[in-house]
Amino acid sequence: MKRKTRSLFQEIDQIYIGNDRRMVIETRSDHLINGIINLIEQLYHEYPQDQADELERRLVNSIRGKDPNKFKRGLKKFNEDK
Repeated sequence: MKRKTRSLFQEIDQIYIGNDRRMVIETRSDHLINGIINLIEQLYHEYPQDQADELERRLVNSIRGKDPNKFKRGLKKFNEDK
């Protein structure tokens, strides 16, 4: 018999209810924004300025358009060039 596993986020969703959900949103957004800032800094450390600019633009557009493939295609393109 298989056990159904849940992600950490699913567990957290079940713990917090009511007004605490606003705190969860605030905490998640804080972690995500800090993670994205760190990612952008890594892009500029790892890639030349023009490529890092392009990847940063793709990252923002991926988030805006809710399409992670835009960013993945950019990474793939620049990694193949190396």
